[in-house]
Amino acid sequence: MKLFSSSTSSNPSNLTIFLPKQTPSPSKLLIPTPFKPIHSKPPFHTLSAHESSSSLQEPKASTELFSEDKDKLNEEIRASRQSLEELLVVRRPVMDSLVEDEEEEDEEEEGLSSVDASLAKFAKKVAFFEPERVESREERPLVVNLDLALYRAKVLGRNFRYQEAEELLQKCIYKWPEDGRSYVALGKIYNKQSKANEARSVYEKGCQATQGENAYIWQCWAVLENKMGNIRKARDLFDAATVADKKHVAAWHGWAVLELKAGNIKKARNLLGKGLKYCGKNEYIYQTLAMLEAKANRFEQARYLFRQATKCNPKSCASWLAWAQVEAQQGNNIVARKIFEKAVQASPKNRFAWHVWGVFETNQGNVDQGRKLFKIGHALNPRDPVLLQSLALLEYKYSTANLARVLFIRASELDPRHQPVWIAWGWMEWKEGNIDTARELYQKALSINSASESAARCLQAWGVLEQRAGNLSAARRLFRSSLNINSQSYVTWMTWASLEEDQGNATRAEEIRDLYFQQRTEIVDDASWVMGVFDIIDPAIDSIKRLLNIDQNSYYKATNFDDISSIKEESSGFSTDLVSGSGFELDTFIRGKLSLDPSRLDIMLERTFQNRVSGNANSSRIWKRSSKKLANDPRQ
Repeated sequence: MKLFSSSTSSNPSNLTIFLPKQTPSPSKLLIPTPFKPIHSKPPFHTLSAHESSSSLQEPKASTELFSEDKDKLNEEIRASRQSLEELLVVRRPVMDSLVEDEEEEDEEEEGLSSVDASLAKFAKKVAFFEPERVESREERPLVVNLDLALYRAKVLGRNFRYQEAEELLQKCIYKWPEDGRSYVALGKIYNKQSKANEARSVYEKGCQATQGENAYIWQCWAVLENKMGNIRKARDLFDAATVADKKHVAAWHGWAVLELKAGNIKKARNLLGKGLKYCGKNEYIYQTLAMLEAKANRFEQARYLFRQATKCNPKSCASWLAWAQVEAQQGNNIVARKIFEKAVQASPKNRFAWHVWGVFETNQGNVDQGRKLFKIGHALNPRDPVLLQSLALLEYKYSTANLARVLFIRASELDPRHQPVWIAWGWMEWKEGNIDTARELYQKALSINSASESAARCLQAWGVLEQRAGNLSAARRLFRSSLNINSQSYVTWMTWASLEEDQGNATRAEEIRDLYFQQRTEIVDDASWVMGVFDIIDPAIDSIKRLLNIDQNSYYKATNFDDISSIKEESSGFSTDLVSGSGFELDTFIRGKLSLDPSRLDIMLERTFQNRVSGNANSSRIWKRSSKKLANDPRQ
């Protein structure tokens, strides 16, 4: 049924069309919709007062009927909307959260400066960089493989197969970059070849790879810098080693030795005390303290400290040898010989034990015993050039120069970079009158390393050669170069002063002597230094605190009388036990302990000459020239 108004309006928009009543079904109204519209208009348009006045007039009966139907329809719509709101769960789109985040960032940027805000906006546009993790396709080897590789590299280094050892250690560093042992071993291989720059680079890479937490690498690097003369750098590296591990005794001891050579006795004493405090009793620290006491002519205290060192480690060959040398300097030859026996028993294959004992017997006039000791040491250590060098000097003095040359050639072939062999050989050729050969040998020694202590001795010997040959200007330059390396050499200063006196320059000679006494470094024998040495015997903190509270004068008295008397009793008692101990038979010892036949030592030495390596061109050329010159010499 359609209703039309009786009157028409001039504006067609005011015309309202009423549709017949259509009651929506509840099923259609309760269908869930996928989303709620943001802007929804009501389904029916409600007329305003102005519109109703200008709209068409409807009959009264029809209007009332329609109003009743409208109220029912509104109630049904209201009920359906309420049910829809209970069923529907409206979720916020993802972009809404992103918009909110951007708004928050914009609010934060408002508080920044213009430059910071621009940089922040630029950073938003730059993609985040995440390093790509590259994992090896091969499985990582076990740590036991590293241990085996390090041992093999050590054996290769002992056999002078340095190239193979380097390649093996480089592989270990590649596979186990965080393990410091590979860097230490490779650095030692480079040091044996006098490749200081390569060793320094390896130590630096090792410290970076281990993040500076490996004290062994720091300590080895410090020793290298100390040998190169970089004292300040070495101090810093020793300090870094003690920071990385305060219980690393080698760092404390090495640093103390550095300070001793520099003349800083109090600093060295403090470092040795810290070594005992943090690391406990150690034979190397006690040995160094004993040597300091011996240099200061306090031999009873030195014996007490040597005794402590051997108590810490009865197998410490270095402590026994140092003690024996101190006794030999005091003329206690019987005690010294017994201590040498203790040293070889503690470490039967130690090359230093046989070498030092052989030098001692040779100086005592026991030439056959000294020769025998050198040969035993060479049989046990056939790759050691020092034993052959000492044996060559012995044979030159008590036998023939040709035999000494053969020994020098063999020693130079075992280790072509061992400077003392070339220096000793040059000295022998100078004594034999072969000036050009001696110069060539000295030059060869300096070409190996021109900044070491051996180089200083070589320059001094070469200066004496030039002085005897009449080249005074060259001799002065050589003496000056030697003192630039080692300014503490008494022999070099006095030799230079003697040269000036021989030339009639007495004033210059006196100036040279004064320069030596002005710059020399001595161990000062003061009371404070004595007290400091015995303070660090007991590293306990409570003992140190107790000593600090004692009166200084009473402390001096207690140390000078009571402590020294007890030290003297203990040391003298031990010396008596050494002298009155059971006899030591050398032949029986080497047969049972070392499986060596004393009657075959000469045969074993001759066999090394037959297997002589002919790869050293310098040694072979010098040998041929010297042999031709001395072929008709009746002394040979």
